[in-house]
Amino acid sequence: MNFDLTPEQDQLRDAVRALGRRYGHGYFVEKAKAGEHTSELWHEAGRLGYLGVNIPTEHGGGGGGITELAIVCEELAAAGCPLLLLVVSPAIAATVIARHGTDEQRKRHLPGLADGSQKIVFAITEPEAGSNFHRLGTVARRDGDDWLLSGRKCYISGVDEAQYVLVVARTGDASTGKLKPALFIVPTDAPGLTRSKLDMEILSPENQFLLYLDDVRLPADALVGESLDAGLPALFSGLNPERITVAAMGAGTGRYAIDRASEYTATRKVWGGRSIGSHQGVAHPLAHAAVQVELARLMIHKAATLYDAGRDLEAGISGNMAKYAAGEAAALAVDTAVQALGGAGMTTEYGVATLLGAVRAGRIAPVSREMILNFVAQHVLGQEKSY
Repeated sequence: MNFDLTPEQDQLRDAVRALGRRYGHGYFVEKAKAGEHTSELWHEAGRLGYLGVNIPTEHGGGGGGITELAIVCEELAAAGCPLLLLVVSPAIAATVIARHGTDEQRKRHLPGLADGSQKIVFAITEPEAGSNFHRLGTVARRDGDDWLLSGRKCYISGVDEAQYVLVVARTGDASTGKLKPALFIVPTDAPGLTRSKLDMEILSPENQFLLYLDDVRLPADALVGESLDAGLPALFSGLNPERITVAAMGAGTGRYAIDRASEYTATRKVWGGRSIGSHQGVAHPLAHAAVQVELARLMIHKAATLYDAGRDLEAGISGNMAKYAAGEAAALAVDTAVQALGGAGMTTEYGVATLLGAVRAGRIAPVSREMILNFVAQHVLGQEKSY
């Protein structure tokens, strides 16, 4: 068991950390409050090769895995710049296309995903279906050689920044008469595709949308893979990277909050010339939060290692545990940091309360803590399925 990063991974961590600190949390907050995107940071990260670390070298990427992408997600978040679209575009879309797309789809999309010039967002969640993808109402049906997609999607991140959206729909299985999932690469300017921005109580430069698909016509090659049989494996291939990179972003955010609070409490003096951090009532909660974040980081590393080794079943268990642990740890760390800073913790200047909404959402999305506990109870503890 080796807990050390390779020299290349260490160099990647140091380089991404330096990039994130050049921009910093002030930049992130300024962009979010202005209703703008972190385009400068995104394009520089792409130019330096950080967005494509998990994409095969033959398509312009770094040839690494989810371990490397998790490093990028964590270090940018630890610098105060948690970029949600890292999870959506390089982690989900690039993985799905690299593993299950056709040769033409790989050539068309992966180089742009690697250098940041192209973004593909992901649309699975629906208003009625919630966490149950078996109840998806978005349907794809044949019309000659084309496909027609109809349905609704909600909480879809970054549609206004992306050229394409990877839509999960259901198609008819001629052999069984049942519906089965399929993935389609849909241009965001396709006729029949409209969107409505959701107002969220989260400070973020990335927006959330409702999507409406009204007989969106797509050519045959919009279907991911060579046939409909690729649908289910392609869908699941993107979920583990999603959980792992979301967890990495949460762990990085937790590190950022603890660092901010530790710096403040080590220098803030109120009683008798001693720092407030010398008091256990202040230091112990921060230390507890730091332990929880570090434990989450260990599970993230395990999940990413298993995924990159091709051990998908084990990575699914570890990825869900990592996402659970990091979501709890990040929320605890930010809340504890706010409490340690007192009134200053609620100001924009000190840069911790600005993350409260995001870390609270991290306990819900992309899969809720309760659904993860259901998964662990069933697949680890051998309990009867509860839903």
